[in-house]
Amino acid sequence: MDEQGFHKFLRKAGRTESVAQENLARVKAFEAYLNAQRGRGLDDADPEDLEAFVTWIERAPKASAKGYLHAIHYYYTYTADEAMAHLAGALRAARIERTPFRLREFRGVDPACVARLEAAGVRDVRQMLAAGRTAGERAALAEKTGVPEAAILELVKLSDLARIPGVKGTRARLYYDAGVDTLDKLAAWEPEALRAMVGAFVERTGFEGIPPLPKGGALHSDPGAPVAEGRRILNTWGKGIAPHHKTMQEKLK
Repeated sequence: MDEQGFHKFLRKAGRTESVAQENLARVKAFEAYLNAQRGRGLDDADPEDLEAFVTWIERAPKASAKGYLHAIHYYYTYTADEAMAHLAGALRAARIERTPFRLREFRGVDPACVARLEAAGVRDVRQMLAAGRTAGERAALAEKTGVPEAAILELVKLSDLARIPGVKGTRARLYYDAGVDTLDKLAAWEPEALRAMVGAFVERTGFEGIPPLPKGGALHSDPGAPVAEGRRILNTWGKGIAPHHKTMQEKLK
């Protein structure tokens, strides 16, 4: 590792000396793990190595790799490895407790249906996914609230897409309306093909919203970020990152 160059990068980015040293130490810990456990260095590491390191760090109860992932994200941003920087950021985001996205904030949903669901205690995407994982659960929720099953399924699919950081009210609607309405469908696309398809959809329909897969912003500096994150969620459903996800994808097909 180019410690001097990375240190200068951190300081230029506004990190204090103590924070810069802490980040250096955490990246060194990742480097030591790679050398000892994986037989490679930082610049040879791949996503599987990073996920293995996270599992190793979190093997102890209540241990979290958040701090390490933050430092690793900075390191791979410094070295311009977009795939590793994105994965580190996504894994860290999955470990940060955030305020769940509200159903009423999705673009194009029926306010009356949302109000009925809210009255039944289903207000955000986490609650929607928990309440509507299976066809039977959606039928029961429809009977309880008077909301049509089709509207419930639509909200479940939008909530499913919203698992991806940066895909929320407008972008989830854009993907849904363009026919990419589940994570398995999103993950099946190649990034540039998805960009072209959704761009054509916007031009054809006049959809008023953000352009597909923007290159601006940290999360989507890589145009394949949403696709990569969708694939990661589907591949890691059994690791506690996206509980019940396999069931969800099977039921939404």
